[in-house]
Amino acid sequence: MSQPKVALESTVISHGLPYPANLELARRMEETVRAAGAAPATIGILSGELIAGLSDDQIVHLATAQEVRKVSRRDLPIVVARKLDGATTVATTMWIAQRFGIEVFATGGIGGVHRGAGSNPSSDISADLQELAQTPVIVVCAGAKAILDLPATLEYLETHGVTVVGYQTDSFPAFYSRSSHLAVDARCESAAEVAAIWRAKRELGLPGGLLVANPIPLADEIPAEAIEPAILQAVEEAATSGLRSAEVTPFLLARLAELTGEKSIRANIALLLNNARVAGEIAVALGS
Repeated sequence: MSQPKVALESTVISHGLPYPANLELARRMEETVRAAGAAPATIGILSGELIAGLSDDQIVHLATAQEVRKVSRRDLPIVVARKLDGATTVATTMWIAQRFGIEVFATGGIGGVHRGAGSNPSSDISADLQELAQTPVIVVCAGAKAILDLPATLEYLETHGVTVVGYQTDSFPAFYSRSSHLAVDARCESAAEVAAIWRAKRELGLPGGLLVANPIPLADEIPAEAIEPAILQAVEEAATSGLRSAEVTPFLLARLAELTGEKSIRANIALLLNNARVAGEIAVALGS
């Protein structure tokens, strides 16, 4: 029987941390998945080829190359046709993972509904949410990024039939913080419980993915009251600068790193590794 696999995204390599921290994190995430008993499959696009399981040399390339496109679902045909290098977002990693038969994916935090989108006719909503509604992959995350409108994000997921499971928590995590005080649909204490819900979803023939919300480890948490003032400042600066769509999230995350003295970066790394561990355990439970 083949070893169960866990998909890992590549935007964290090419568009996350600077080199060599990005390369170190990519390797640590793969090591964490292996330690849980599963096989890592870091997903990326090289010269237009979709790859589910980058080699170490290929990961080094994405960590150091200058011309790597951040690829969402809409960008896939462009990158493939033009034989470009691409790093995959949550949405694209999900799509490629299911294409290669991988059912579990570990990321940091999903995208969602941006703050103020409800009052904006353009409604800035991440493609991650629609992908969760239609692509059958278990996504392990630390909730949605705290820079987003979390109640609106959960409302969108509910409307589109996406089950949100709290991993050893009753509350939807707020990325840097362990709780948003927003309820999840169900609490699971173990990987086996998550696997059972996933099997039931498949047997019922329901479309889409399963979102497993796994809180950041307690020792690495930035309490909501400590991070929220920095988030509000960064969001206001983004609005003043006229940033829109894909420009917003990278700006906000980089600005938070500056405003928190890089505490947010350390928290981000901790939650990524924690999600890789839990995803590995879920993949093993599914394979048993």
